This record gives sequence, C-alpha cells and structure tokens, in this order.
Amino acid sequence: MRMIVAALAALVAAVAVPVAALAQDAGNVTLSQEAVFFDPAAPVLGNPEGDVTIVEFFDYQCPYCKKMHPDLMDVVKTDGNVRLVMKDWPIFGPASEYAARMAVAASYQDAYGKANDALMAEKGKLTDDAVDRILGDAGIDVDRARKDLKANKTAIEALLSRNDQQATAFNFPGTPGLVVERFIFWGTLDRTGLLQAISDARKAQAAKK
Repeated sequence: MRMIVAALAALVAAVAVPVAALAQDAGNVTLSQEAVFFDPAAPVLGNPEGDVTIVEFFDYQCPYCKKMHPDLMDVVKTDGNVRLVMKDWPIFGPASEYAARMAVAASYQDAYGKANDALMAEKGKLTDDAVDRILGDAGIDVDRARKDLKANKTAIEALLSRNDQQATAFNFPGTPGLVVERFIFWGTLDRTGLLQAISDARKAQAAKK
C-alpha cells in the first residue's frame, strides 16, 4: 500500500508548505532545523558550507526519485553553494532497505555519493545481489561495506529510523520529499522548479536580514 501511495503522490505537482507550520503538529518527533538539517550521521553532498540546504527523502526503487536525481545533482554542482542532506527513506520493501543500509555503510569509506549515484542510475528491479553488484561495479569495496554495516548496525538503523520519523512528521505521502530551507515539497521538482526553490530560499534569507 505504501508503495502505491508513493507512486500516486509523485504524480502530483510539488506543493510548497512552510516548515514552521508543520513543526507545530509534529507530535513527539523533533523537526527542528538542527534535527533535520544537521543530523551528524546523515550524508551530506554538494557544498557542506553552502548557504542553502536541501534535504531529500528518497528510495532507491522510486522511479520519480531516479528521474529527478540527475537534475538535482547537476543543479547542486552548478550552483556550488548548496548543501544537500541525503535522507535514505526505504519504503519500497526489503531490497530498498538493504540498498539504503549499504549506501550509508559506504560512507565509512567516503563513498556515499558514489553509491548513491550508482543505485539511482540502476533501471532494473533491485535485489540484495543486484545492490552488491551495482556497488562493486561503481568501485566500492562491497566486503568492507558489509563489515562496516555489521559493525555500525545500531547507528545506521537509528539514522534510518530518524529519517522515517521525520518523513512521517512532515506528512510526506511517499517519495520523493524535499525540504528547501523553510519550505517542504511533496512530489518531484524538475530543474526549473529546483532552481526556483533555491532562489526563493535565498530571497527569504535576505528578507530576514
């Protein structure tokens, strides 16, 4: 059911809602800027010191996440001043869960970005064996990743649990979900939408000064 909801949600144009408005109804799940934007265990791509932070909640088997991925990565790279926080949110079943765990485990060999790109580029259905093959083909030490996953299982599971709690508190009906500074977006953003979201975030920051 969750997979179906995720697919339907991605068909809807992205909707922006102020983060602060949702945080008031977050229950016992903390949606503070510190918790969402600066979780020390969450992988960060782009410019770690960027003036705009984007948080992406995604699944490696989500077709809409895969479609958005090249534009998101290119916009972040071209801009040069965007901090991209990756929130693995595996909701498409066991293979997605394994992919998320192995991608996070790859961060222990400074290869999260490489793992993320490789898994997002895969067009076939994921299995555990396929995940290992994809990561290996991308130049990641799969044996080490498995060992790092085992050695850091508690920390990795805690991170994925926090991601899930935050995504649920944000009321994301599925993947992808984006947080761009003060606004959240339900659904995908194309290149134009991403550029506009970043521009709006900077305008909002300037208006507060």
